Amino acid sequence: MRPATLKHLHSAGGVIFRTKDSDHEVALIATKGKTVWTLPKGIIDRGEKPEATAVREIEEETGLLGRIVHSLGEKSYWFYLKDENIKYRKTVTYFLLEYVSGDMANHCWEVDEADWFPLDAALGKVSYKSDREILEQAKARLESL
Repeated sequence: MRPATLKHLHSAGGVIFRTKDSDHEVALIATKGKTVWTLPKGIIDRGEKPEATAVREIEEETGLLGRIVHSLGEKSYWFYLKDENIKYRKTVTYFLLEYVSGDMANHCWEVDEADWFPLDAALGKVSYKSDREILEQAKARLESL
């Protein structure tokens, strides 16, 4: 078998929040038959800025429009697609967004479910360590606002 092809992907997304009863809630999306809960994100289109991608992808995947209030940095990870024999290094640029408008009933077909969670509950709900780390950063930033 030939060695896997290596490719790099750059995505953007983030944590969209709202304040409810003096607590912060964040939106998460479920994929893979609702077995994976994660932060909304997607591939940066050619010529698109990461900030624009984050706003667009969050709106597509959650149905919610947000306004960027802060950068939350980047996370990188590897994944392998066996059928394509391609190993990807994915770098995601994350932002903290304040909810402006929208309805989660309008999430796209790629998402099985989108829902609001209290921030502390979201920390326990997400499936990936990198998402927990980004949520911790968002929590610290929100506590300083």
